[in-house]
Amino acid sequence: MPKITDEHRTARRLQIVMAARRCVIEQGFHKTTMADVIRESGLSAGAVYGYFKSKDEIVAAIADNALSSIDELFQGILATEAPLSPADALRATLEHVLRIASQPGGDVTRVAIQAWAEALHNETIMATATSKYRMLRNHFVEVARRAQADGTVDPDADPEQIGQVLFGMIPGFVLQRLLLGDVTVDSYTAGLEALLSARTPRPV
Repeated sequence: MPKITDEHRTARRLQIVMAARRCVIEQGFHKTTMADVIRESGLSAGAVYGYFKSKDEIVAAIADNALSSIDELFQGILATEAPLSPADALRATLEHVLRIASQPGGDVTRVAIQAWAEALHNETIMATATSKYRMLRNHFVEVARRAQADGTVDPDADPEQIGQVLFGMIPGFVLQRLLLGDVTVDSYTAGLEALLSARTPRPV
């Protein structure tokens, strides 16, 4: 019997994840069943269950797949020695989100919205989301520290607090893009830059 390689396992697992992603985008999280995923993947039930025991595990894998690519993006951003502003880092992140959303198989940000809601009462999804989101927020904290060193952010500011705010802007962008449809990367980052450059009025 031929040996199954790691590459084959990775490709098969991704095949299942992408099939589940298409199902969730088309039908919604709660209407999608394991039978739907099995049918969409073109694999046997045994093959699918050999990789994932439940739909929750597959949804967690969808989130992990998308967020891992953002982690790779930040590895590249933080590896450069050029000055890096919070607005530039947010722009790069949002542009990457849009690239992910435009990939074949449907807009994965629609799955993200459903996963965020489901994570509140689903331990499997919550575990993946917490780990990946903390990782992403920590990247923004590092961006804040770099900006402080470059002199573009107040050196007395708390980089942890800046990281919290920058991270929170990502779901805000996704929600406005899906629900209102009038937000762009340019308008969003321009708003952030305007806020960062605004002067605090002196007390009278």
